[in-house]
Amino acid sequence: MSKPVIFTVSAAWDDEASVWTGHCDDIPAATDAPTLDALLAKISAMAIDLLSDNHPGVDPASVFVQITALREAEPAGA
Repeated sequence: MSKPVIFTVSAAWDDEASVWTGHCDDIPAATDAPTLDALLAKISAMAIDLLSDNHPGVDPASVFVQITALREAEPAGA
């Protein structure tokens, strides 16, 4: 297996739209989804689709996607 290539996706909760929005400048890609799991699935597919154009020579099997998610903290019991 090739050396892992990790793309970090910055995600934030959009309260008005009730979706997670995420972007990664290294892929480059941006999308939104109702859950973090759905966001991960969408951005992972985009990463593989865009890989040859933006990172030629990188083996798709070596690609990993990491999400850094930001959401306002809520008090317990809210």
